[in-house]
Amino acid sequence: MSTFFRQEVDAAVDALLLQQVILYPTDTVWGLGCDAEVPPAVERLYKLKQRPPEKSCIVLVADEVMFARYAAVVPSHLRMLLAAQSKPTTYVVPGSRHLAPNLLAADGTIGLRVVLNDEFCHKVVRRLGHGLVSTSANLSGEPTPGLYSEVNPALIRGADYVVNWRQDETARTTPSRVVRVLDDGALEILRD
Repeated sequence: MSTFFRQEVDAAVDALLLQQVILYPTDTVWGLGCDAEVPPAVERLYKLKQRPPEKSCIVLVADEVMFARYAAVVPSHLRMLLAAQSKPTTYVVPGSRHLAPNLLAADGTIGLRVVLNDEFCHKVVRRLGHGLVSTSANLSGEPTPGLYSEVNPALIRGADYVVNWRQDETARTTPSRVVRVLDDGALEILRD
């Protein structure tokens, strides 16, 4: 692990601990994020993105234990789901009281994604010790940026900290798959 990588992880975590909004490369697309347990930070993120408050965001977690902290109901077969997924997958489940209330959808659900294959995001979430809000780094209604070069300059200026990691990448990325976990454990695909 390079010194530059460690410095970027540290800088991102420091900003998050100060309840700031960061612009960062997620395990999928470029995103805006903040501590998922801090309502004022979530409010600032929504304002920056110009996102209606009734539209919820995704929360990145480090592992099954953190998933269970934020899910009021944990799918009994979560370990199997994670082992079988072929690309980053967000699971929509009832949210717990540990989340900032302004993160929850109108029906009380939240999208949770265990970061399995992205070392940067995993280290940030692990070091933060809380879930990390993840919403695409675009103004509400604009296209999702798969590359740093596609991020709206207003968001770059508006974020408290812009992560310098992976800004030069040219490989296009796509948003995660999103599935709702139904009461019987079946999955309803919301975005594939």
